[in-house]
Amino acid sequence: MTEGYKYKRVLLKLSGEALAGDLGYGIDPKVVDDLAEQIGQIVNDGVQLAVVIGGGNIFRGMAGSAEGMDRSQADYIGMLATVMNALALQDAFERHGIFSRVQSAITMQEVSEPYIRRRALRHLEKGRVVILAAGTGNPYFTTDTTAALRACELDVDCLMKATKVDGVYDSDPKSNPDATRFDAITYMEVLAQGLNVMDATATSLCMDNDMEMIVFDLTRKGNIARALKGEPVGTVVSA
Repeated sequence: MTEGYKYKRVLLKLSGEALAGDLGYGIDPKVVDDLAEQIGQIVNDGVQLAVVIGGGNIFRGMAGSAEGMDRSQADYIGMLATVMNALALQDAFERHGIFSRVQSAITMQEVSEPYIRRRALRHLEKGRVVILAAGTGNPYFTTDTTAALRACELDVDCLMKATKVDGVYDSDPKSNPDATRFDAITYMEVLAQGLNVMDATATSLCMDNDMEMIVFDLTRKGNIARALKGEPVGTVVSA
């Protein structure tokens, strides 16, 4: 079924901002529909997919903390924002005929399942997309760290980090037109150069567990499938 694909089971890390699209805030239905269309293609081809979603389009815990909120309280509000995004994704997926389950690290039995590793694996084996919400369920941990943790737990072949740029650069390509893009880089180089790929906790977790990651541009249609087939659409980060 997965003929032509380099990776058979993957975890896709989506930022909340990705769902906002050009609106800048909230959820852009057009972006979510487009995403569901791309994901439907790879799931129908037999790729097993888990998704970790951020909540920055609704509320960002770090920003709340900077404004004087208690950090733990702000992070919990951010986790609830990720659940809202997860439910919006699930709705779009199912409108496109993709079976999915939302699993939350904070128990909300009316709208989601609790995160249980073995149940998540079973859903993946049955061809359902597992949408992982509420981060790790703990304050002080980002959704990047959640993605690294769940990727290791679910024994995926690759962690895919979807961004608005086409890979990892040695400096911000938006402010520096001479920034150089890497085709491949190691986690140690990412840490040593202080590159803003993921936070240090997530980077170290991927490095320690030899988890390959692809950083790619989500805004270009078809990039998810191209990356999974091993085409050079972003930067490969490895141990």
